[in-house]
Amino acid sequence: MAAKDASFDIVSKVELHEVTNAVIQTEKEFQNRFDFKGSKCSIEQKGEEVIIVGDDEYKLGAVLDILESKLFKRGISLKSLSPGKLEPAAGGTVRQSFKIRTGIEQDQAKQIMKIIKDAKLKVQASIQGDQVRVTGKSRDDLQQVISLLKVEDLPIDLQFTNYR
Repeated sequence: MAAKDASFDIVSKVELHEVTNAVIQTEKEFQNRFDFKGSKCSIEQKGEEVIIVGDDEYKLGAVLDILESKLFKRGISLKSLSPGKLEPAAGGTVRQSFKIRTGIEQDQAKQIMKIIKDAKLKVQASIQGDQVRVTGKSRDDLQQVISLLKVEDLPIDLQFTNYR
């Protein structure tokens, strides 16, 4: 990269402490709600995974709705939650785990690269681990790439960092 080239990184990161705070708020809210009195609902976070247990699918969905609203208020995209399958749990309850997506997976990085290449801008994009670096001589071209990716409906939440 020459000294006059500009660049930025495309990443997908989630602040896990914000997820933890949202989980705690969710638990407090459903414990205080009348429609959850006497229910066996619970929510817990284990690293990059959130596990919700509900009396039935309806109650599990209600807890998920509360969690989603708390995440949204904390600026965490709902695209960051990757739902697992619904499973029966002990005592006639149901359980579902949600993985918190961090980083850009290889196939998604290739999709981002294709979008950038198809735009025919004078920039180069390269996959670097779980992020994509975009370099170019013109900052205007880099701004166009950011605008282009913001309007695409990608399955992950993107942030643009290290703009220089």
